[in-house]
Amino acid sequence: MNMLFPLLAVLIWSVNAVVSKLSATAIDPAAISFYRWLLALIALTPFVLPGVCRNWPMVRANWWKLMVLGLLGMVLYQSLAYYAAHSVSALFMGIIVSLIPLLTILISIVLLRIAPTVGVAIGSVLSFCGLIWLVSAGQPGLLLQHGIGKGELMMLAATASYALYGVLTKRWAIALPNWQSLYVQILFGVVLLLPNFLMAPEVGLNAQNIPLVLFAGIPASIVAPFLWILGVMRLGANTASIFMNLAPVFTAAIAVLFLHEQLHGYHLIGGGVTLLGVILSQRLRTPLARKAKTPPATVESCKD
Repeated sequence: MNMLFPLLAVLIWSVNAVVSKLSATAIDPAAISFYRWLLALIALTPFVLPGVCRNWPMVRANWWKLMVLGLLGMVLYQSLAYYAAHSVSALFMGIIVSLIPLLTILISIVLLRIAPTVGVAIGSVLSFCGLIWLVSAGQPGLLLQHGIGKGELMMLAATASYALYGVLTKRWAIALPNWQSLYVQILFGVVLLLPNFLMAPEVGLNAQNIPLVLFAGIPASIVAPFLWILGVMRLGANTASIFMNLAPVFTAAIAVLFLHEQLHGYHLIGGGVTLLGVILSQRLRTPLARKAKTPPATVESCKD
């Protein structure tokens, strides 16, 4: 039963990747980004705002950190994904998002001084090779000639942004309950998204795009995080993180069934190798360089 919490959370986020793709032809990226987080903010306000007011001194002391987290997690990650959806498939988006755990580890090595492991070394090489095969559609030579497309670069930047978000959340460890911290981040996200929303050419809501906004704003932004937090509390962070590896599988299945996207051999090979690299980086935790043992003190050194 406890396993259902992270499983359902990952399933909702996988569906959201397909929603992002559908939004490309239904609503401006600036509009869905703004409406999504505004809806989540409104829905959370009655439940979370009183606690935020009680902890206002802590919020005020850490406002710039919460703003940076809102920029990374709510603005850059989501907005870049919506823009990327105009030129890349939901299949591709799901596979790239699976890189978040590996990128989180790599950034943690730099910012949190975590010792690199054998799994990170092998996993990084494998994931890089898989990514090259995926982005080039199985023809790496063409990638050297034409470079990486704008949509692919946006998805890579979005993924790196969310990985940095996770590392900074751990490094700063702001002394606020999870939902209060998330609420303030969303508030900053809405404020930061507003200028782009006001400059967007078409921000109207209609019967075609309202369901997309509703799904992105409630299940993907509130229900899934709630289920994920429950999963982490009951199973532990390490066990829950394993379920994230199912995201590209779920996304691929949904994209093929409902968007009728074509699953090609390079998706299976590139995605499979990329995912294998991510799994190895999580599971092989042997330190890459063992610390030399300190030699026992001699009688002479004791005298000194």
